[in-house]
Amino acid sequence: MNYEQLCQRLSRIYDAGEAKAIVRLVLDVRFGLSTADIYCGKVTQLSSNDQAELEKIMQRLEEAEPVQYVLGVAEFCGRQFHVAPGVLIPRPETAELCRFIVEDGGHDILDVGTGSGCIAITLSLDIADAKVTAWDVSDEALAIARSNAKALGAEVEFVHQDALDMPSSPEMWDVIVSNPPYICRKEAGEMENNVLKYEPDIALFVSDDDPLLFYRHIMNYAAKALRPKGKLYFEINPIYADSIVEQLLTLGFIDVTKVNDQFDKIRFIKAIKP
Repeated sequence: MNYEQLCQRLSRIYDAGEAKAIVRLVLDVRFGLSTADIYCGKVTQLSSNDQAELEKIMQRLEEAEPVQYVLGVAEFCGRQFHVAPGVLIPRPETAELCRFIVEDGGHDILDVGTGSGCIAITLSLDIADAKVTAWDVSDEALAIARSNAKALGAEVEFVHQDALDMPSSPEMWDVIVSNPPYICRKEAGEMENNVLKYEPDIALFVSDDDPLLFYRHIMNYAAKALRPKGKLYFEINPIYADSIVEQLLTLGFIDVTKVNDQFDKIRFIKAIKP
């Protein structure tokens, strides 16, 4: 089967450009074929074992399984992270958040709800002398995050901690960052099937009755646990940006700023403890 035929098989799920990008990623990551190799027809020259493996991959992709889970890796801030269905696939907008924090810097950093560890590991590697701690309630996520830290040479302390049951005697931090669950169940109908079917509900959804549940717990903790001039960063659901800002101001945070992503949509909030 040639490159064009592989792309055609995914065309019922993805648009033409995305189908081609997925096929090229598979051929590069799993079989070492460059774009030049692909256009020179080397896809048809794969060994019989490789052809059999490629067919298994294609069958999974045709079921709308995300290519990152199929391959077991996702690119994030120029590095490859291991991912599996127990953690969210790192998103480009989260990489924007990391770049934003790296520019500001900080020493004692806490990542709440670390998942694959992509935020914590990136900050550990990209901020000189950063001391990073990462929390998650999922043991599966923590195992994946620890393996990523080891593979990438990052020093991060991973701790099993529920964001809805914060420590009563907080440590003190310069930076707290979180990309918590923020999608209401009522929004599920607008989401892609490959996200709904394969990515972990626990990391995606929050109750329709309390969409700010995680934000409220984290900002209440941050109000006590951040040092003076410490910074709190959230990735947010744009629908609730104003409500989050209002609650932060009520808690006494200053310089509360809404930040747009590359598509000019409000995606992040930064607040400073006075």
